[in-house]
Amino acid sequence: MNRLEEIIAVKRGEIAKLREGAGPRLRRAEGRSDFRDFRGALRRPDGNLAVIAEVKKASPSAGLIAESFVPSDIAQQYERTGAQAISVLTDEKFFQGALAHLIDARRSVLLPVLRKDFVIDELQIEEAADAGADAILLIVAALSQKELVDLSAAAAKNRVDALVEVHTGDELQRALDAGAVIIGINNRNLETFDVDLAVTEKLSADIPQDIVLVSESGIKTAEDVARIKACEVDAILVGEALMRGELSIEMIAAA
Repeated sequence: MNRLEEIIAVKRGEIAKLREGAGPRLRRAEGRSDFRDFRGALRRPDGNLAVIAEVKKASPSAGLIAESFVPSDIAQQYERTGAQAISVLTDEKFFQGALAHLIDARRSVLLPVLRKDFVIDELQIEEAADAGADAILLIVAALSQKELVDLSAAAAKNRVDALVEVHTGDELQRALDAGAVIIGINNRNLETFDVDLAVTEKLSADIPQDIVLVSESGIKTAEDVARIKACEVDAILVGEALMRGELSIEMIAAA
């Protein structure tokens, strides 16, 4: 069992618990009127690179990233320094995240917020909408094509944007076939957790101009930012380097 399969197996157990309280949660999600435009935030009118800044406590590859961890403070710092959107890790077992982190972060800023998790069931999308998320992540490698199409439709029904994540050419074609309008190229192989920025360089050339394009993972230096920017992506998602202070949003803007 590879790392992604291990994570998905845990998610299936978590989803069983979500069935409790599903009705009230859905009604609250349906009653929301405070959605923020995640997709729109990633296409800056000045043509500059947008930043999705990630609130991230830990990861399986890096271990503990932030001992002092207050999601609202981190999100506010990102907003003050020029981020266009916030991503919040909500996976508990592997990333030490929590849905409460998303709720805390979103209440403290005016930016759109992405729920970063391993979404494999509509119940998770309803939960995200109820918690205040403006967007969710759909990982093509974790889903069958039917699941990808169905969950994309569920996101639209719940009025949240879907960032559809790919790592290979085949996954990119599946995302396009499913009608994705925001595509994230993950430079990290989720089976091995190896990172290679060349993945963005390779796949970005095959993505239509009307797609909002995001590069994710492994962006740690100003030189990395410049390399990815040359691929004409709309946005980058950066977590660990920002959390550790190795990279700043000001440095990204100057790259």
